[in-house]
Amino acid sequence: MFKRNVLKVYVLLWFITGCKISYNTYDFEKSPEIAKPNYSENDSWAVLPDNFPDEISQFKIDGEKKEADVFFIYPTLIDARNQREWNSDIWNKEIREDVINRPIKYQASAWIDAGNLYVPFYRQAHIRVFNEKFKVEGKKALDLAYSDIKEAFTYYLKNFNNNKPFIIASHSQGTVHAKRIISEFIDGKELQKKLIAAYLVGIKVTEDEFDNIKPMNSPDEIGGFVSWNTFKFNKYPKEDNYERWFKGGVTSNPITWDDSKETKKESHKGVLYRDLTIFPKNINIKLVDGIVWSSLPNIPGKFFLRPVRSYHFADINLFWVDIRENAKLRVEQWFKKNN
Repeated sequence: MFKRNVLKVYVLLWFITGCKISYNTYDFEKSPEIAKPNYSENDSWAVLPDNFPDEISQFKIDGEKKEADVFFIYPTLIDARNQREWNSDIWNKEIREDVINRPIKYQASAWIDAGNLYVPFYRQAHIRVFNEKFKVEGKKALDLAYSDIKEAFTYYLKNFNNNKPFIIASHSQGTVHAKRIISEFIDGKELQKKLIAAYLVGIKVTEDEFDNIKPMNSPDEIGGFVSWNTFKFNKYPKEDNYERWFKGGVTSNPITWDDSKETKKESHKGVLYRDLTIFPKNINIKLVDGIVWSSLPNIPGKFFLRPVRSYHFADINLFWVDIRENAKLRVEQWFKKNN
């Protein structure tokens, strides 16, 4: 997982720094139409509680339905420089397998123990939408992607949720869409009472992002959100990039889940590595404005991580066990307070 994504880190940083890129792309309106998902059909979902990928079956403790749900929105996966289309084709076999074998396997799996997991396939926007050069067309592509997430969440509420409390979890582009879902459906609405927690990872979320849903500062707090972006110790993005994408963002501690600004590896519960091995007590972290600094993970192949500044690709699996245990705790706390 780590080695495979090192190149994608550089691709991501290349786009969000606003660098000039030679790109031959369609106008959005001329981009070929991609068939919409139909969320009444199982094949429009990457994960359903009764339609579970084999790739993460080892993490599923039992087959019983749980008392809470988890709605997970995965990050940007399409980044090819020669891809002219603005959004992904969710019916493409390679794209579908990529969703399962990366964000489902190494990210969404962290929440399996906490609730019934729902992950919709969606026509995610190409990574170039995060570059200022493509801002106008990029917004259209992001809006198309969000229209799928909105439809999936609406279908989930009407057909699957059955008045259960739920967690919203997301990473990167997924968090862009999760913020919109929370604003439109949950913040200040009746549904807010059912929100256990939102894990909004990999994109800046400000303290006043929502009117009524606030950052959580203790491990058993419920009804709010946590958020972080991970970099290597003592490394920052470029200054203009830092201002736009990181500075001023909520920086939760994804090990202690409290106000601690520095945490030693003895408290770290575990990294999920690419062969699904867990490495506990592995990293030290320090919180600065908008960034969680992490020490170099002590894992096989760590040599390849030495030149990497951003650990964006590992925002979740660096703290995989920590997230798993914390999500279960918050679910338990919700039921204690609401029974």
